[in-house]
Amino acid sequence: MEMEMKAIRGSIALVVLVLVSAPMLRAQDVSKYRNFSLGMTVADLAKRVDANPADAAVIYEHPALIQELTWWPPQPYDSSHPAEPVEQIRFSFYNGALYRMLVSYDASAVEGLTNEDMIRAVSAEYGTFTRPVAEVSFPTDPLYGTSEKVIARWENSLDSVDLFRSSSSNAFGLVLFSKQADAQAGASIADSLKLEQNEAPQKEAARAKKQADDLEADRQKNIKTIHP
Repeated sequence: MEMEMKAIRGSIALVVLVLVSAPMLRAQDVSKYRNFSLGMTVADLAKRVDANPADAAVIYEHPALIQELTWWPPQPYDSSHPAEPVEQIRFSFYNGALYRMLVSYDASAVEGLTNEDMIRAVSAEYGTFTRPVAEVSFPTDPLYGTSEKVIARWENSLDSVDLFRSSSSNAFGLVLFSKQADAQAGASIADSLKLEQNEAPQKEAARAKKQADDLEADRQKNIKTIHP
C-alpha cells in the first residue's frame, strides 16, 4: 500500500511538473514569429506570403548566397478588427534558409508606447527576457543605422529575439535570428564587401573603357553619316 501511495504521489508530481513546465518550454521557443519559422526555405516562405520565390532579391552570391524578401502585411478590410501594427517584415536567407527576420512596426501603431510597454507585449509571447548591453547590426538594411542598441532580449542556446528602437525614427522593431546562421551570414557578408572593395578599381577601369569604346564607336558611325 505504501509503495502504491508513493507511486501515485510520484505520478502526481510528474503531471504537475509537466503542466508547469509546458508554458515555459513554449515561451523558450524563440525561433518563430507568427506563422514563420527560422530555417524555412525561400519557396516555403514565399508561399506563406503569397509571393513568387523569384521575388527574393540576391544581395550577395559569393562566398555564400544571401537573399532577402520583404513583405508588407495587408491591413484588415473590416474596421471591427484591429489594425495591423507591423509595417513590414524583411526575411533574410543564408544559402536558401531563413536565418533572420526583421520586423518593423508602423510608427503610428506604437506612438506613445514606452520601452516597458513593448517589453511586456513581447514577453507575453516569448517569456523571460534580459537587458543585455549589446547592439544588433543591420549589414544590408537601409532603414536603420549599421547597428541599434538592444532594449531587451529573449533567447535560448540556438536563437534570439532582440527588441530595439530606431535611433532615427524612434519606432520599435524586432530582430529574430539563428545565432549560428546569423554569425555565418555576417562573416560571409563581410567577405563579400571586402571582395567588392578589392574588385572596385578593376570594375571602374572596365566601366570607363567600355564607355570610351562606345563613344568611339558612335564617333566612327557618325563620321560616315554626318552631312553638314
